[in-house]
Amino acid sequence: MMSAIDNQTLSEGVLFMAFRLVNFYSASDLDKDLITAIEAIDGVKEWNIKKNKDDVQYSFLVNVKKTQDLTDKLQPVLNQDPGAQIVVLPVVTTIPSLEEEEESASKKKGSAVSREELYVDVAKGAELDRSYMLLVVFSTVVAAIGLLENNVAVVIGAMVIAPLLGPNLAFALATVLADVPLMKKASKTTLIGLSTSIGLAFLLGVFWTGPVEQSHEFMSRTDVGFSSIVLAIASGAAAVLALVTGVSSALVGVMVAVALLPPAVVFGVSLGGWNLSYAFGAFLLLAANIVCVNLSAIWVFIYRGVQPRTWQDKKQAKAISNRYLTIWLTALGIVVLALIAKSYF
Repeated sequence: MMSAIDNQTLSEGVLFMAFRLVNFYSASDLDKDLITAIEAIDGVKEWNIKKNKDDVQYSFLVNVKKTQDLTDKLQPVLNQDPGAQIVVLPVVTTIPSLEEEEESASKKKGSAVSREELYVDVAKGAELDRSYMLLVVFSTVVAAIGLLENNVAVVIGAMVIAPLLGPNLAFALATVLADVPLMKKASKTTLIGLSTSIGLAFLLGVFWTGPVEQSHEFMSRTDVGFSSIVLAIASGAAAVLALVTGVSSALVGVMVAVALLPPAVVFGVSLGGWNLSYAFGAFLLLAANIVCVNLSAIWVFIYRGVQPRTWQDKKQAKAISNRYLTIWLTALGIVVLALIAKSYF
């Protein structure tokens, strides 16, 4: 019935805004002060109340940029009423269509989707389950075949199905939200995924007898330059922008641009074949991609205003974000120094 049209310019030249339908369920009515605060949010287009003998349902049609403001207003009620719940639904269209808000409002800095929506979407990438492991195994096999056979299409296919980018973005989001459990979960998922991929590639490298030098796709992952660092930073930033603005389809291109799987496979195969020079180059490319993706992702999350709700959590999140920005910048400096050293030896 209703869904979100994500800031899309149609052929008629009309710019439509994205909306969310926020349903709030509670055992009792909202107090007058909270109702007044909600009515003061200019992004709330309309709302209604439905009551029955068990609970009260409030439905709000709200501009996607104001969804966070609305859910933050409702959040304290959840602490008072254990049975209360907030459900956020995307809206495709409204009939009749709502008028566009002022252009200046649409250009304000901030996440287009709410913190909760973003968290649910990104946190899924940190799940360490059977599907994740199967995707790692299958994408590693596909990537290895494509790299060794110099088949570009197969390599791209492996990049798209590989799940290694997800936990890195989850780690970056956890950093700006000071979510230590998610940080640990994302780190574990990344390490296990990369270890599995490198281990499988290592076994393949032990038994592979063909010359890898004839594959341009393979050799290109052994030679990392400063352009690779710029690409990884830009792609990591693009990935986060795609998430916070709701344009998740753009993530496919990002997965191809800054794929972690091909250098991991080349690293494993080179180690298995005892080609240490190739292995070092692939390792540098893999390290550069991981460092730059996390660094740019954290920066964009901060720039777009993604942060915890309470001031105590904001203070902790700022300290953690600054700490990890320093760590990733230091790691980037080490990678750059390694690149410089590699060019002289």
